[in-house]
Amino acid sequence: MGAFPLQFGALCFVSLFTMIDPIGALPIYVSMTSALSHPESRRVALRATITAWLVLTAFALTGRFVFEFFGISVNSLRIVAGVIFFIMGYEMLQARLTRTKSDEESISEYVEDVAITPLGIPLIAGPGAITTVILLMNETSGVLASQIALLAAIFAVLALTFLFLIGARQVMHALGSSGNKILLRLMGLIVMAIAVEFFFSGLRPIVQSLSR
Repeated sequence: MGAFPLQFGALCFVSLFTMIDPIGALPIYVSMTSALSHPESRRVALRATITAWLVLTAFALTGRFVFEFFGISVNSLRIVAGVIFFIMGYEMLQARLTRTKSDEESISEYVEDVAITPLGIPLIAGPGAITTVILLMNETSGVLASQIALLAAIFAVLALTFLFLIGARQVMHALGSSGNKILLRLMGLIVMAIAVEFFFSGLRPIVQSLSR
């Protein structure tokens, strides 16, 4: 009983780290916080990881029942994530973020907005991560120690993600203003490509099921 939760916790950590891919989230985070001060960018990182932690923990505990109650499929979630990413990528491709303003109130609103969507959801707590925690919770078979190991793994991965994000500020300073604009456009293309992959990975199974 003692060894199994530890092994299961390690499996959960590796699975979630691979699915969330905090290193892959760095360029997008850097691009979206390029106009913010250091404290503001740290606040974005903190809010984004807290949002992702709340979402993943909630889905781990209740996700299967919520999906069944509302008749929601993971494929539908992938399609929605694809749409959100595509809109975000288009704005990045223009080297601008339309919700960013110059006054303090609008910057504060922007910090809270992007921290929740798209950074917290669906970049960090995306369809893959949500599906993973639901499946891993089912694997616990109701064993409390294994459930605690899964929740601890979620916290550990997101704490590591936060550390990766706040360290990304050094990249922004090294690139400078022109470099950030170039990075913003390049990441816009990549984010739009990710959006297309998300959209069609969710749409394809739905179309196949309808054709059958």
